[in-house]
Amino acid sequence: MANPEDIYRCQTVNCGYIYDPDRGDRKGKIPKGTRFEDLPDSWRCPICGGTKKCFRPLAGPGSVDATNCELPTQD
Repeated sequence: MANPEDIYRCQTVNCGYIYDPDRGDRKGKIPKGTRFEDLPDSWRCPICGGTKKCFRPLAGPGSVDATNCELPTQD
């Protein structure tokens, strides 16, 4: 089981998706065991489309600050 410091939650309004490295992201084709830090910069939240900057760890440094969130732009 992953430590809370290794589990990240999306901070966008009405989302709250939790990225757990033990589960990966099937929709984004991210295999189990992939650490959040190792996700490609192009990876987006499978629920709201937010960037990695929208995520904060559940515990540890940086877990409270929800600044710098960038939602995808529509082309």
